[in-house]
Amino acid sequence: MDNSAPAAATANGHRRSRPRVGHIQYLNCLPLYWGLARTGTLLDLELTKETPDALNDQLSRGDLDIGPISLVEYLRHADDLVVLPDIAVGCDGPVMSCVIVSQVPLEELDGGRVALGSASRTSVLLAKLLLTERYGVRPDYYTCPPDLSLMMQEADAAVLIGDAALRANLHYAPKLGLQVHDLGHMWKEWTGLPFVFAVWAARREYLEREPRIVRKIHEAFLASRDLSLEEVTKVAEQAARWEALDAPVLERYFTTLDFSLGETQLKGIREFAARTGPSAGYPADVRVDLLPAQASG
Repeated sequence: MDNSAPAAATANGHRRSRPRVGHIQYLNCLPLYWGLARTGTLLDLELTKETPDALNDQLSRGDLDIGPISLVEYLRHADDLVVLPDIAVGCDGPVMSCVIVSQVPLEELDGGRVALGSASRTSVLLAKLLLTERYGVRPDYYTCPPDLSLMMQEADAAVLIGDAALRANLHYAPKLGLQVHDLGHMWKEWTGLPFVFAVWAARREYLEREPRIVRKIHEAFLASRDLSLEEVTKVAEQAARWEALDAPVLERYFTTLDFSLGETQLKGIREFAARTGPSAGYPADVRVDLLPAQASG
């Protein structure tokens, strides 16, 4: 992405600030941003680092121009957003960082207490869908901080995502003798499809005003992702310096995640929307608009 990209002109000819881009501070997004620092693209962006929920709200309100958004929130605001193709956070099988940790088999959770260790709208909805439709149980859900040992004092099971889920999955649950159920693996077994947890999208009005900048940012993220996966051992070694997980585990995690968004991932999105839309605030047949390919010539 060249240095001419951030200087966006408004309709009245005045220059505006650099494009406002969101950044999730979770390990699962590190490969999408690590390469930006390597290439100097971060200098071209007004980067906002926040939790997924905060970024969802900022992009939906128009406080960001481009950013990651959880699948559920994208589906609820699809009319206002255009998805950047071939970039997402998802899985085609296990995901490692979105799990149900349980003291009993999932089939025995009917009427039991299930702690939701995050307000993550997509993972929570996926967990509820799987428990209701696949396992035929209707637990009593409540939200609490993602502390596994405290959760297990009051709950029969817990839903965890992100870095807390990784630590629970790989360290704490085995020590406590708890069962770990990977949401990505459960979805794949049930539907045969990949699952997408978050997409990258641009505000529709921003794309109409600044199509060249949106395309440049899209290209920069794709290049960052590709560079990070090419040098994934190095990315994992650097991340291990500040994480309580060692480099080989992080490398396995980064290569387990699926950062692509093609036709099979879109089919997974459509399947999830069809199964959840009527009760989740979006049409079952919601349309996913992708940034169109740039015309040649």
